[in-house]
This record gives sequence, structure tokens and C-alpha cells, in this order.
Amino acid sequence: MTAPVNLSPLNRPAGRPTTGAGGRPAATPTAVAVDLGSCTVGVWASHRGTLTGPCGDAFSSAGRLVRRGRVVDVDGCALLLDQLIRRYDEPLPAGAVVVACRPLLAAESDEAAMRRVLDTVFAPSRILFVDAVRAAAIGSGAAAGTLLMADIGAQVSEVAVLSHGRVVAARRANVGTMDLAHGTAAGLLGDVVANQVRDLRRDLPAADLAAAKARGMLLVGDGALQPDLTTALSKLLRLRVHRAPTPRTAALNGAALAAMAALRHPAPPRTRTWPVS
Repeated sequence: MTAPVNLSPLNRPAGRPTTGAGGRPAATPTAVAVDLGSCTVGVWASHRGTLTGPCGDAFSSAGRLVRRGRVVDVDGCALLLDQLIRRYDEPLPAGAVVVACRPLLAAESDEAAMRRVLDTVFAPSRILFVDAVRAAAIGSGAAAGTLLMADIGAQVSEVAVLSHGRVVAARRANVGTMDLAHGTAAGLLGDVVANQVRDLRRDLPAADLAAAKARGMLLVGDGALQPDLTTALSKLLRLRVHRAPTPRTAALNGAALAAMAALRHPAPPRTRTWPVS
């Protein structure tokens, strides 16, 4: 299936991050991973590590920067990312190879908006996209074999079956942990995710879905931090549900591995997408 930091104006022209000696991009590009979610944002850069922060109502008048996995304020997101990467002791040079997480079934317009944000902040040499569920499987060390996983975020919930790291069937619902009142999230979200899993039968042979379920479900995202939800899903689906070691940064960790791999395997000129199923 195709599946609050304080912000200040940029002190450099858009799309012109700090460069290497002589104002040129560094000879060896920096690998960068970005996970820009509806509630949190994370950036990883080679030799610099991981930075995370909230992605909420950064401007009282502008509202949310990312809504249901979609960038709704390009300039605001660029400011947010710029402010975050300024926390690195060593500035990021221009010309980075950037791998960014995207929701399942993202529209071309959504990807274009994200590309504008990344171009403004990083002035990269390459931009590649990877489905967040695929990145989370890689980042959790669970990509081998057949895997059933759920990524329950603040505003989007996704369920997918992956075969050796590639998405073969998936469902997305625009509902997440921030939508539900305290005390009811486990039951309602559990029903949503369970229905998504059952609906996967339309796209998968019964034997393939059975093989994925036999391994249990891997849970990532904000929902993985709610023990009641794990219990509810296990009862509804009658299978083992286990939480990723780092559920909130699993996708970012996987995107970081993809960025390092991209440095080792340069793409042909003008290649701008990460291979997805």
C-alpha cells in the first residue's frame, strides 16, 4: 500500500545555514534525521546527537504548527526547527543529507510543505522521506521478518504490517492520545486500533496476517506510554503487545540509521525520495 521552545526570527537568510570553512558546505555531508510530529519534534545529527522539544502552540496567535501529521505553518515549523538545532554546540553545515519521517498515506502537498521547511532550515544536498512506521521498526531493531505494529501518536494512529522493513499493508486514523479525555483513552483508542488491525485482512492473505500476529504487536508513539492501552489492545486482539524500548524516539532513531545509510550509498542526481513500499 502506498501508503514550547521560545522562537525568534532567523538571524540568517532562509535556506542558508552555517557553512564550513570559507562559506562552503562541509566536504563530507552531515547526516540528519527529522521527526516533526503533532506534539513533539526531534532532530538527530551525526556527531552531535539527538535534540527533542514540544511542537505545540508555539505562537499564541498562529495555533498548532502541525495538525494530524500535516504541516500547517511552514514558517512556524522552520523557526521551531531552527531554534532547536541552535542548541547544538557545533553548528550544522549546509549540504546535509536529511531523512524525514512522514505519516502513512501522506499527500504530495503534505510532502511538499515538509520539503519547504527542511530546505529553509538545513539547505540540504538531499532530502529523503521514510514512512514513520517503517522508521520506527528499524529504530526498534524489529524490521526483520513479518511485523505487526501500531504507532499511536498525539493526533494520528497508524497500524501496519511490514515484511523485512517494508510496509505491505497499513491503516491510518486521524485520532490520537490528545483527542480523548483522561480515563477513556485506553478503551476508545484500543477500539480504533483493533478495528484497524481487523481491516488489514482486506489487503493481506490470512496466512500473512496470522504470521504477523503470532509475533505480537509492537507499540510505539505516545500511546505506548499508557499501560492501560497496552492491556486493552492485548485483550481486544488476543495477542501479545509489547512496547518499543524508546517508543517516542523509535522513528527518529530509524530515520537516523537511514540517513547514515544514505551517506554510504549516494543516490543518483536529483533523487529526492526514500524508497517505500
